[in-house]
Amino acid sequence: MNPIDSHLKIGLALGSGSSRGWAHIGVIRALAERGIEPAIVCGTSIGAMVAAAHVAGNLDRLEGWIRSLTRLETASFFEINTSFSGFVNTARLRRFLHEHVVPEEARIEDFTRQFGAVATDLESGREVWFTRGPMQEAVWASISLPGLFPAIRHEKRWLVDGGLVNPVPVTVCRALGADVVIAVNLNGDIVGKHFVKIEKQGEKKNGVTEAFSNLVREYAGSLFSFDAEEDEPPGLFDAIAGSVNIAQERITRSRLAGDPPDILLSPKLSHIGLLEFFRAGEAIEEGRRCVQRMLPEIEHVLGHHRPESEFA
Repeated sequence: MNPIDSHLKIGLALGSGSSRGWAHIGVIRALAERGIEPAIVCGTSIGAMVAAAHVAGNLDRLEGWIRSLTRLETASFFEINTSFSGFVNTARLRRFLHEHVVPEEARIEDFTRQFGAVATDLESGREVWFTRGPMQEAVWASISLPGLFPAIRHEKRWLVDGGLVNPVPVTVCRALGADVVIAVNLNGDIVGKHFVKIEKQGEKKNGVTEAFSNLVREYAGSLFSFDAEEDEPPGLFDAIAGSVNIAQERITRSRLAGDPPDILLSPKLSHIGLLEFFRAGEAIEEGRRCVQRMLPEIEHVLGHHRPESEFA
């Protein structure tokens, strides 16, 4: 490998993809082992969470915790609430972010590496960039997947998951001054591969209480793979997952065509479901393998790229 110019400002754009986003940790590890340390790390949704942990120096803590995560512990992060604003146990998630990702009091500008996160303005549909201010708030806004998370109020705007408008934030890396951008797309092979069979529960009864119970069973089915009839219609969580997958895959194609990264990494993750956060080990290892597969191109691009400042 040609030596990387020490003045080269490398940006890493970590894409959305829910539980598949643990692959970002493997990518970061594999790049670091080869001396590639991005100065700019931006993320959308789960990518923002991993980016924040990396920038804040908490990647070891995050990886250690998620590798020990079980199915039942994953399920404990979700709950049914009467407001129907989402299914996430927000108090538990905030504790997790504080202890394993970034402290609540930390600000983006506190750290040496530059950080950016993307959220979506629910009213205007525009993307919102977080490059300054409270880092945990930026992560929270970026991961607020509609249907699972409540929308987040920020500066008189309601914000939801950034993957709806900018699933792989190449543009944010470039805006922060990256000379070369390495992007990780988690949505390349997922459309049509997200459904999980749900066990039949017999005839459903009417009533609010029974409706809640049915939602819980459907969510359980998305975590625990049961055998069922092939013509069984998808449950609520599978429908949400499929819809998000389709939208993000189409949006990702469009955004990357308009502003392509210098290096595109696409881990093969279609076998991991949207909410299977307990499969971190598999996702992390695939992230590592993806870097290994793309190593010749990575070495070529970084070895021959010159900083923009040299052309000024």
